[in-house]
Parts: sequence; structure tokens; C-alpha cells
Amino acid sequence: MKLKKTPQRSCLGCGLKTDKNKLIRIVKTPEGQVVIDKTGKAPGRGAYICLNIECLKEAIKRKSVERALNIKLSDDLIVELSNQIINE
Repeated sequence: MKLKKTPQRSCLGCGLKTDKNKLIRIVKTPEGQVVIDKTGKAPGRGAYICLNIECLKEAIKRKSVERALNIKLSDDLIVELSNQIINE
């Protein structure tokens, strides 16, 4: 019996390629809202970040999330992302 491959994604902060389920997915929905997708299946454009506060800081500094989702990050979303990473 063949083993199923786990999808790989890259972190926007550090560039580390790892399993999709070990990263946080940030989604820009078709309506234009930016949300954190805990299921990994929400419709829309997704970007991935490690569960590491340093990766989030680096991604914000380099504007990687803004480029990936074609948005402007609000302070509220940055705080929500930070809290999500700290609580995990």
C-alpha cells in the first residue's frame, strides 16, 4: 500500500519548506476579507507562516504577506496573528 504524500508549503518569513498542517494559513477570501484559516480549506488566496513569532516579524518586515495576498495588513490583523502564534 502506497503512503499518501503530505503537501509541502513554504513559510513567508523564513522560507522553510514543511508540511502544510504545521503552518498557519492566512486567507484573503473572495469577498476581500483577511482571516486566519484553522481548517486549511477556506476558499480564497492563502499564505503560510510558521508557528514562530520571529517568522511573523520577518514576513511583516519584508511585506511578504502583503505581496502574497495583494493587501495592506492592518494592525488588528497583525495582533491577531501574533496571538494565534503565541497560543499555539
